[in-house]
Amino acid sequence: MAPMTQASLSPRAWAELLLLALIWGASFLSIRVALYEIGPLWVVAWRTGLAALLLWGLAFARGWSLPRDRGTWAALAVMGALNNALPFTLMAWGQQHITTGLTSILNAGTAVWGVLLAALVLADERLTPRRAAGVGLGFAGVATAIGPGELRSLDLTSLAQLAVVAGTLSYALASVWARVRFKGLAPPVAALGMVTASALMMLPTAWIVEGSPRLALSAQAWAAILWFAGAGTALAYLLYYRVLAMAGSGNTMLVTLLIPPVAITLGWAVLGEDLSPRALMGFALLAAGLLLLNRRPARKAHPRATATPFSSGR
Repeated sequence: MAPMTQASLSPRAWAELLLLALIWGASFLSIRVALYEIGPLWVVAWRTGLAALLLWGLAFARGWSLPRDRGTWAALAVMGALNNALPFTLMAWGQQHITTGLTSILNAGTAVWGVLLAALVLADERLTPRRAAGVGLGFAGVATAIGPGELRSLDLTSLAQLAVVAGTLSYALASVWARVRFKGLAPPVAALGMVTASALMMLPTAWIVEGSPRLALSAQAWAAILWFAGAGTALAYLLYYRVLAMAGSGNTMLVTLLIPPVAITLGWAVLGEDLSPRALMGFALLAAGLLLLNRRPARKAHPRATATPFSSGR
């Protein structure tokens, strides 16, 4: 893929970024709908399994050049665990006990963890005073959204919120892993390998832990599964990299700010969910932190940037 040279969002990039936010925002709702009828492990197994089938069909149709060495596939397996299997499972389990909107707000903290871990591991990602301030605001936003009282308790609600936060940390680890291991690997091919590996992990795990898959599901549940697997995973990955190539990783990170309003609105309109003022205040602090992290002078992006950000949180 060509190097990213744009430091601003064109109208086309904005349109596709908004479409991506709608897809991922609706994915939070579709996951919650599916959880009424199937367990969290089968939610992840359906999501990764169907997405892998769709991406493999596209790979054969377009003649993608796939890696042949075991080292690359082993690295993709680690990526599948860190970026799909583990965070998808943690967030699906957590979403059984907290609202769709709050899940999406906590999910937006992925970018904050990503900046912090990159500064600790990667030599070219120093934690400048501005970035440190953005990280601080982001953490303050996550803590505010959860609430001091919830952090001190160990009930299902607090554990669910901590599970979602743990999922965002896994996303951030995946982003650093991608920077280190996938230089030069085409992003759609990396996404294909990653989703395939996670599907191979989750299908037997779901079968062993939650039993054989239930096929007698409602039309709403099947629609939800098709949405978060087809649109929210397979299509969203391809769209994500299109925006990344047009606008750069910093601008693409803004999708993490656009997802929560979509998820909050859909959760309220479809499921009757409501959010506390504390959660909304937490999102405001988190948004301020992410905007501060995204504020940078216009410059040419690194040629390998297209292969690094896998985890905007979805």
